[in-house]
Amino acid sequence: MTKQLYPPKRGNEKREFPENGTDERAWRSNYSRDYARVIHSAAFRRLQGKTQVFPGHESDFFRNRLTHSLEVSQIAVGIAERLNHLLPFFQANPINTQVCSAAGLIHDLGHPPFGHNGERALDDAMRRHGGFEGNAQTLRIVARLEKKIVDDAGRPFGLNLTFRTLASILKYDREIPRSRRPEDKLAKGYYADEAKLVAKIKRAVLGSDWTQVKEFKTIECQIMDLADDIAYSTFDLEDSFKAEFLTPAGILASSDSLLTKVAEEVSEALGDSVTALDVLDVFGKIFEVDTLPGETLGQEDTLTAFAQRFKGYRKLTSSGTFRTKLSSQLVKEAIDSVEVDINERDPTLSKVTLEKKAQRRVEILKKYTYIATIYSSRVTIPEFRGYEVVKRIFEALAGNRGHLLMPDDVRGAFEASKGNHDRQMRIICDFVAGMTDRYAIEFYGRLHGDTAQSMFKPI
Repeated sequence: MTKQLYPPKRGNEKREFPENGTDERAWRSNYSRDYARVIHSAAFRRLQGKTQVFPGHESDFFRNRLTHSLEVSQIAVGIAERLNHLLPFFQANPINTQVCSAAGLIHDLGHPPFGHNGERALDDAMRRHGGFEGNAQTLRIVARLEKKIVDDAGRPFGLNLTFRTLASILKYDREIPRSRRPEDKLAKGYYADEAKLVAKIKRAVLGSDWTQVKEFKTIECQIMDLADDIAYSTFDLEDSFKAEFLTPAGILASSDSLLTKVAEEVSEALGDSVTALDVLDVFGKIFEVDTLPGETLGQEDTLTAFAQRFKGYRKLTSSGTFRTKLSSQLVKEAIDSVEVDINERDPTLSKVTLEKKAQRRVEILKKYTYIATIYSSRVTIPEFRGYEVVKRIFEALAGNRGHLLMPDDVRGAFEASKGNHDRQMRIICDFVAGMTDRYAIEFYGRLHGDTAQSMFKPI
């Protein structure tokens, strides 16, 4: 007999710190309270100052990490609603859409300023002190750094979310080593400091059999992860069209080296063989490219066909209506392609995937947009600057008397950790990781700029 998705006797809705004084109301669930806490958190607000693809100062149109998170949240809810409607098991045991929605809002909270380049700079600085990784930082923020709940002894519990909501953001079930070699790649997972919390989460969500599970990734987390991929593959492409950074004609005329690079990365990600022609085929179907007129047509007819086609391409960069229509269609097709392999022993760990053809398309769109963007000098230059800004801020704060440059509460925590160098480095890392792009540039300017900065503006 298949078990329930949310067994009542487990600790799904419990929190790490029992909140006896919380205003409990019959009409409000613990998951609803989680959602509200995320929405009202400082970390969530700061996402508006963190770049998605194009810096916000370039245009008010472009997405930032906050609007991206809202879109991921909505897509996650859409996936859950469809599964709840179509599949008999979920009709009887509906996936909690508030958990999925909260997971979408939370998933990028740990991104540092300047995205993956800021992440790389912080990880380089923290390799001997537990590393840095965006997903690990996300868990740390909601479980430790946010200033919602503190016990009588002053221990922080962050937003003190339910264990089920915390489980929904654990994408990588592995502990990041406390020390890594300089040549080691970025390690994804959770920090060693949060290992005990992760064990509590697993015990609460899976019950007594939690130690027998080889890979822990809940159904809500998988839905959020798919929603993130769908959003990346669709809306980053839309932003690139708006900026005319990419164009349909330019994509179809991509260099062999770019197409080969995309095909190689997609093949590695999917564990499948994908060719450069497969990449072109995906875009060809999206842009509805038919075979060009044959020899039976005259030159005038051929030129007319070309003209009509390029007018259509131009609409994707010049018309918001056409871009929105394309994005909407791509998201709809992806959501409609979600499949579930129900785990009868524990439905919490049911596998949620995209049908193979849709998965390939999503991965190709995502990888192409990312690679075509990061290898452009127009993007590479500001990204290089972002790495340098984060690196030099960290070095200044970690240097002699550098803690005096930090806000009073951060400085106090640093001084209280005297004698624990790893802990002090983590405090510096937390401070830098929480900066928005603009704040990081401003802070860097105070340290290294030629223009005098006001001493009366708070740090």
